[in-house]
Amino acid sequence: MHSNNDILKIISSQTKSSINEISVVTPSMYAAIFSKFANAHGTVLGNESELAKNLLINECAHLTSLQDQASKSAMQLSKSTSKAISAIKEKDDKLLENVLEETQKLRLEVEKLKESVYKDTLTNVQNRKWLNDNFLKDDAQKFRDSGTLAIVDLNYFKIINDTFGHVIGDKVLIYIASELKKTRNSIVRYGGDEFILLFDKNVSAQKAKEILDELREKILSKRLKAKEEMFQVSFSFGVSEYEASQKFSNIIEKADKNMYEDKMAIKQRVTGI
Repeated sequence: MHSNNDILKIISSQTKSSINEISVVTPSMYAAIFSKFANAHGTVLGNESELAKNLLINECAHLTSLQDQASKSAMQLSKSTSKAISAIKEKDDKLLENVLEETQKLRLEVEKLKESVYKDTLTNVQNRKWLNDNFLKDDAQKFRDSGTLAIVDLNYFKIINDTFGHVIGDKVLIYIASELKKTRNSIVRYGGDEFILLFDKNVSAQKAKEILDELREKILSKRLKAKEEMFQVSFSFGVSEYEASQKFSNIIEKADKNMYEDKMAIKQRVTGI
């Protein structure tokens, strides 16, 4: 069963997805859209101040934990660096070996820290922060290198949530994410039921389409079970190649347009549950 925090995360995700196409969003507009989704989930926002307080406490505790881990890692790195300088100056092989061991441990800790910052907690794929830090130039939001991007959007996901509940909906998201991982490309959870695949620059748009077409057919051939009922899952996708220094927003808009064209076509042969 979902906790209040889990429900609020779902509502927040749905709200963010719904305002993506709106160029200007005022606080009152956001509140109205958020309330609409909250009502759909049967969530009462009368105790909003208490909910906000609890969420703030949890987020601050998480950020403090990350800050503490980062601070400890930085201090350890500083100590190891000082030891390494001394060892080199004194030609102390034993001390160098000790520094190497400490550095290897520190590297593992830093990798764990990076994973906690960059992973989507539900699907265990990368999140938007990872995309921004690894593929885009800081403030410009432009690609660092060339490649091919695909946006994947689940079909009839709202019907699945409304019919079977959000626990099953979450399991569907986890299942789709695990299937997308099998393409051996970088996967990012972009929105509530949207994912981004980042293909190597050697993979053309046509090749990316072939990969996703094959995966979709494989998923369509399976039937999932919930509450003694069987149902089918599918997704639509749009692909766009990009060059270094092109704006991410322009590429995602192009891929999104291609995805909606694909969605219109796939819904001719795949109906809701």
